[in-house]
Amino acid sequence: MTGPGPPPVALRALLAHPDWAGVSVLAGDADTLSASVPVHDVRTIPDLRADPSGPPGALLAVALSGDREDWHLDVLLRRAGAADVAAVMLPGPQPLRTASRLLADRVGLTVLGAGDPLAAALAATRLLRESEQVVAELVTRTATACASVTGGVDELVAELARVWRRPVWLLDGRGEVASGPEPGPPTGSSTVTVLRRAVGPKWPLSGYLAASVPTGIPAELTAVTAGLAVAAGAVGQRMAEQRLALERDARLRMSLLAELVQTAAEPDAATRRRALDAGWQLEGWHVGIRIDVPGTVDPVTTRPEVLRAFHTAHLRAFVVEQGSGWGAWSTFPEEPPPEQLQRHATAARRAQWLLRSSLPSAMGVGRVHRGAAGLARTLGEAGDAARLAGARSASGYFVHVDRLGLGQLLLGWTRTDTFLPAARSMLEPLRDQPGDLLTTLTAYLDAESSLTETAAVLGVHRNTVTARIARAQELLGMELTDPDERLALHLACRSVLFHT
Repeated sequence: MTGPGPPPVALRALLAHPDWAGVSVLAGDADTLSASVPVHDVRTIPDLRADPSGPPGALLAVALSGDREDWHLDVLLRRAGAADVAAVMLPGPQPLRTASRLLADRVGLTVLGAGDPLAAALAATRLLRESEQVVAELVTRTATACASVTGGVDELVAELARVWRRPVWLLDGRGEVASGPEPGPPTGSSTVTVLRRAVGPKWPLSGYLAASVPTGIPAELTAVTAGLAVAAGAVGQRMAEQRLALERDARLRMSLLAELVQTAAEPDAATRRRALDAGWQLEGWHVGIRIDVPGTVDPVTTRPEVLRAFHTAHLRAFVVEQGSGWGAWSTFPEEPPPEQLQRHATAARRAQWLLRSSLPSAMGVGRVHRGAAGLARTLGEAGDAARLAGARSASGYFVHVDRLGLGQLLLGWTRTDTFLPAARSMLEPLRDQPGDLLTTLTAYLDAESSLTETAAVLGVHRNTVTARIARAQELLGMELTDPDERLALHLACRSVLFHT
């Protein structure tokens, strides 16, 4: 007794295979009829006059071309249908005459046309009966590509797509395309299987190498799975190398900027030379930008997102990793007029809007200052503004120092030990009161007495804010319409909340 034969391949999957790129459907619906047709065997006959009998479910390939008007073709189609042949492949892509096409439809037979039917039949035979060889060849080609391709991850992913002759993607931890064709792997398809293989244990090396394989060819599925296992290690190694290069460049930028902003004196000649090599123009007028993000965000690997946002917003700036975020600045050769600064602020706000679509960021923009000392000053102002922006959802988490006014003073004055005891004493009546009066009052003062903006920031109804503010004024015995009392109260609220 002989054991069971190899698993069949789906005719639809063969039609989607790169080796069958020159095969077309002459009769039968490729999207419906071919979908459920399994191919169990491949048989080659010399011409239209040959006997088509064979094992059921066989792909019948006709080697020599013949006259499509010859009655022998109709006889072949009838006998093939009676023999339960999976499909008949004819030489050449010429269409069938109407009678032959209707006959094939009536007997439920798919007819194919191929420029080289023998090559197509050989490819189907290999996929059906020589699965181990198919796997071995693909693994060998994959290993060769991983060893020979120069460049980074993008180049390797592109070469894998060429070797495998199918789309290949590198996906990040969120499943978004990091390399490869957009829009990414298909989802919810019954005709394509998307294979994934992890390329790293954790972020920033986490991610997946993915490839799409038509369903219905077991050998192809096994081969690409094995190829992914080989390629994933090489991709992970290149990602690690790329990460090391990014970190090295980031350290150089960070150390140079730290020297510039932490030194009160003018930078020495060596520091100026390093700045010149980095393309930074210290002499000029600078506008600082600070972008804060949560500690879970890696500023090194996500810096390209900032650069893309700046580019899209037409905001020219240098971007340097700083703590949990980035410091950036734009340099002007001459003092920019107000209208130019306004255009710059508008571009910065648009860049922040673009960043917020993918990153939970807060942006602050400093005022314009001159020279190396001015760069440090404007970056400091931008940092203060970014801290304020983190609590201002109504402004799009964006604050510009030129429009900050009292807020800038608050950051400097409310964080001193001498002010804190007096502030706590002033706000003591609000302690343990229902409704979180301190937070409400602070948000109300930040919003310049806007009940609507305060309600939006706190996520409560406008009437709730009105009631809380009235209660706070009653408990404190203060009148918020008085500018001096309002300033003192705002400072006190900021100081107490900062030290809570």
